[in-house]
Amino acid sequence: MKNYVIGMYDKSQNEAGPKAKRDIEKFLGELDFQTIDFYFQGARKAELLSYKQSWWDIPQRLKHLPAANIFFQYPAFNQRTNQAILMNAKKNTAAKVYLIIHDVESLRAFSHDPAFIAWEIAFFNQSDGLIVHNAKMRDWLQQNGVHVPMVELQIFDYANPQPMIKMVDYQGSLCYAGNLAKADFLQELHLQHQLHLFGPNPAAELKQQTAYHGSFTPEELPAHLQGNFGLVWDGSRLDQTAGKFGAYLKYNDPHKTSLYLSSGLPVVIAQEAALADFITSQGLGIAVASLQDLDAKLAAVSKEEYQQMQYQVQQVGNKMRRGAYIKTAVKKMIN
Repeated sequence: MKNYVIGMYDKSQNEAGPKAKRDIEKFLGELDFQTIDFYFQGARKAELLSYKQSWWDIPQRLKHLPAANIFFQYPAFNQRTNQAILMNAKKNTAAKVYLIIHDVESLRAFSHDPAFIAWEIAFFNQSDGLIVHNAKMRDWLQQNGVHVPMVELQIFDYANPQPMIKMVDYQGSLCYAGNLAKADFLQELHLQHQLHLFGPNPAAELKQQTAYHGSFTPEELPAHLQGNFGLVWDGSRLDQTAGKFGAYLKYNDPHKTSLYLSSGLPVVIAQEAALADFITSQGLGIAVASLQDLDAKLAAVSKEEYQQMQYQVQQVGNKMRRGAYIKTAVKKMIN
């Protein structure tokens, strides 16, 4: 009997979206997992395709699969395909079926939709267990009715083909990588320290001390990163992580954190973020309550403190490059 990992991707998406799922497939492949992928292309076509996939493609590919354990990378395209994958994996195989959670939509896009939240909690409880991001996510799920076993990933791994950033002199500089159209806080941020931006949709005018360096694939981007810290923040405000994306930061593990750490960059993270405890307890960076305090926080870091952070980041970053976190979580779940 074999172990399998199942994923679903948008073929038209060239951004960082599928990176975490593909990395998990790579790292679990090193544990002799076999991969089953389903694809769609663009949301409009995918809605029609999801009927065919749910009624034919998914049942056929999962029929009589000689599987001991199946790990489904949730979510797929929509509720229909999510349910089809889980139902057919349980109905047509003798395997234990686990979910690797990439996003809890009840905490993000559907946080004010009681009907969806009830569906998602019930969906999770159909599985044999969940790999969740962290303790904050686990606690919320338990409090809202999830009763299957849960294992905490801690942080996403990152298959990083670029050399680690070498130790550099400390100047208090930062970088931010992501879809810049979603980073509303950047419009309010005025820094004395240098800020380097990476990603699509830059503003027409940049603030003083800010430089834009372009948009790159997830594999190329680490070779271009500059600065002493990578910034992890979301929402529209400087004094708190506000809005839908800011609220989600309190529960999820942002993949950009893994980009920074696997590249050798310490992190500046929102104090409210679920990952803040992981960052500060392991000496991987600093947590800030408000970006209004950021210049002072950066100025307070000594050269010796920064060098120690860099050393700690290299240890954790090398673990992430080997897939240590997902491998540990999977082994813990099935053993």
